[in-house]
Amino acid sequence: MSAKKHKISKNSKKNMVVEQTLFDKFSVREDSKLDEKSAKQKGFSDVAELLSKHQLRERNKYITREFQAFGCHLAAVLGDQAHTSLYIKLAKTYPRALLERALSFVSDAESARSKPKLFMWKLNLLKKSKK
Repeated sequence: MSAKKHKISKNSKKNMVVEQTLFDKFSVREDSKLDEKSAKQKGFSDVAELLSKHQLRERNKYITREFQAFGCHLAAVLGDQAHTSLYIKLAKTYPRALLERALSFVSDAESARSKPKLFMWKLNLLKKSKK
């Protein structure tokens, strides 16, 4: 049986709930504060239950700027996580276009012995050609 519920607030402290069904005209009941049972009937659930159902994505809480994220991306692509701070510094000081060109050069070179060395070599070449 589906019932439509309307809350009527009056000047008094209690709220009256009017329920209208298909077969009855109106039925009025007194509604005190919502308790947990009525909240669960409406489909509410605890925050802990919701969080346990959904897996939260882990992210690095120390990265707050875009250049830091790009520096970490460079370190990951080059496979050199030990020198992540170096790549963050490069991302901060050098134009992104230079870094992206050097990175694309390294990613195209599949038979490179050391991708980080090749990246730094290409970056130095691009810096010199820019001047």
